[in-house]
Amino acid sequence: SRDTRRGAEQAAALRGGRYGHDMPDDTTLYDLPLVTIRRVAVTGMDNNVYLITSKDSGAQVLIDAAGGIRKITRMLEESANDASETTRLSLIVTTHSHHDHIRALRELVDETGVRTAAGSGDAGSIAAQTGVKPDVLLKNRDIVAVEGFDLTAIHLRGHTPGSIALAYAPGNGPVHLFTGDSLFPGGVGNTDRDPERFASLLADVTSRIFDVYGDDTVVHPGH
Repeated sequence: SRDTRRGAEQAAALRGGRYGHDMPDDTTLYDLPLVTIRRVAVTGMDNNVYLITSKDSGAQVLIDAAGGIRKITRMLEESANDASETTRLSLIVTTHSHHDHIRALRELVDETGVRTAAGSGDAGSIAAQTGVKPDVLLKNRDIVAVEGFDLTAIHLRGHTPGSIALAYAPGNGPVHLFTGDSLFPGGVGNTDRDPERFASLLADVTSRIFDVYGDDTVVHPGH
């Protein structure tokens, strides 16, 4: 994607490959002890939509309703066997307000009635574009809690004012980071060649991700 290319150009010296992971085409990415992580790529921009399911409770968090409502619905159906209890979508989290990450948000909310969350700095733009006002406004280090697992919100300023990543820390094994368009294997995200935005994003990624999480951390980017 454009974000990936520009981000790689901007941060060639960044510790890029350290957080990378090659993702298979299969919907199921990781079958972990407490959760299952699924992914489906949608639209011509290959946006990644992620689904995290608690194996015990069946509660689910969907990250970025980016488009392809039929693919998202199919992934939800395929997740029915990922838990010992009936699976249920509990929350949709949007990593940032760019149009390619919210194209299916209105339709999915209308179909499911599920609550939504987003970084506080992007909430107004998301509401203006989709008519969906986020129910939960996330700030740096806020905890997103559903029955069976927690996610930690990480505010990464620069790609958009309210961009967030989400960290799942299972206790045993590597942390899984869902980074939207703020961090890709190879570099940070697009900042439209704005030096101040680039410096801000690089500083946040360094202090809030690289300095906090270990070398075995797995990044799940937005494309």
